[in-house]
Amino acid sequence: MRLLLADDHDLVLETLGAFLTAQGEFEVETCGSLDAALDMIGNRPKYDLTLLDYSMPGMDGLDGLQRALDVSFGQPVAIMSGTATKTVAQQAIDAGAIGFLPKTIAAKSLINAVRFMAMGETYVPLDFLNAEEDEAETPLAKVLSERELQVLKCLCQGMSNKEIARELNLQEVTIKLHVKTLSRKLDAKNRTHAAMIGKEAGIV
Repeated sequence: MRLLLADDHDLVLETLGAFLTAQGEFEVETCGSLDAALDMIGNRPKYDLTLLDYSMPGMDGLDGLQRALDVSFGQPVAIMSGTATKTVAQQAIDAGAIGFLPKTIAAKSLINAVRFMAMGETYVPLDFLNAEEDEAETPLAKVLSERELQVLKCLCQGMSNKEIARELNLQEVTIKLHVKTLSRKLDAKNRTHAAMIGKEAGIV
């Protein structure tokens, strides 16, 4: 069973890729952006399932999902996310995704989910879908935008504004504005304080 994992965080790719490969039934390829994923899908059907990170470069929300579906030759495409709400999950399914995987999903459930989706079965974790909206998202998702959450995650990883700009494919001045805005929203004294708040809220 051939899988394509697309995520802009190397640790996620390495961890998920190694775990799925170790099962002995999956052949896993990885990449770090939507454009790279589209190139790898190429001009012929070759993946039984493609998993796309909702927040990686090029996705633009669910627009990236549609682009992937357009070139996937009918093969299933699913969304993964660590911050998206059940509303986004439902929108992804409605747009044609075969499933939605929160990055907090248990290892055994992940394997079963991948099997189901590769066979054409729609999958969204029942506990995630049935959760109240404010339980299905991180607490900070109530006050921060999706982009601000991405910047905060990078702050939690100790990245500089320049590194964050490169990671998110944005201008450094834009990152500075995001850091200032999210710090104000979190009532944080500085970027280090903001990162501490993020870690305590389970951002990483």
